[in-house]
Amino acid sequence: MSGKIKKALGLLLLILLMAAVFLGIAVMTVSNHVVSVEKDRIVQVLDSDDAGTSKKADKKIRSLDPDCVLILGAGIKDSETPSPMLKDRLDAGLKLYQDGLVPKILISGDNGTVEHNEIHVMLKYLEKHGVPSQDIFCDHAGFCTSDSVHRAKKIFGVRKMVIATQEYHLYRALYLSEKTGIKALGVASNQRKYAGQPMREIREVSARNKDFINVLLKKDSSVGGTEIPISGDGTVSHGE
Repeated sequence: MSGKIKKALGLLLLILLMAAVFLGIAVMTVSNHVVSVEKDRIVQVLDSDDAGTSKKADKKIRSLDPDCVLILGAGIKDSETPSPMLKDRLDAGLKLYQDGLVPKILISGDNGTVEHNEIHVMLKYLEKHGVPSQDIFCDHAGFCTSDSVHRAKKIFGVRKMVIATQEYHLYRALYLSEKTGIKALGVASNQRKYAGQPMREIREVSARNKDFINVLLKKDSSVGGTEIPISGDGTVSHGE
């Protein structure tokens, strides 16, 4: 290999390395921006499944006067059992409802197949814990966080809401809400250590960047449907 070719390859490798460093810095800058602008809208991080929100958090939530709590899907163990992460989200939203801080519960998740129907599991869990069916609204097309937030406004007419999910995920959900025109606060349901969490944290950095770009491009949810006002009767949204 000639000296000129070696120099050219060396220069190419240097350029690629610099590009990778620049891309890494850009990706982390966007992720940190999303966290920074939304952190103050997380009113409380719950540390156990029986913990309620503090008086300070209650005051902020009551001041918001939310239409509902949005509980985002997070996988199921089987046709009757939520994953540990989803159970904690459900318990956080359930506590908000039981304490009278939200009048309705909107559950949003993936029911793309008979074998994986998050909505069915979430609905049955809430009903089992005493929530009247008419106060539970089901979004069967919440295939991603962005879809869930856009559909909360477009399909269910939500103007103000509390979001119940784990803290690492909450920043992006709140960011999307703000950009969609929904006033939102967050309650983080960090009630245990979750298997595989380091990998989720890495994927979330990528997801924040993806949704940041989608917001710049004004990309909306492509999944439509009949409007179901959150102020009405949730049973019409339950389906089969």
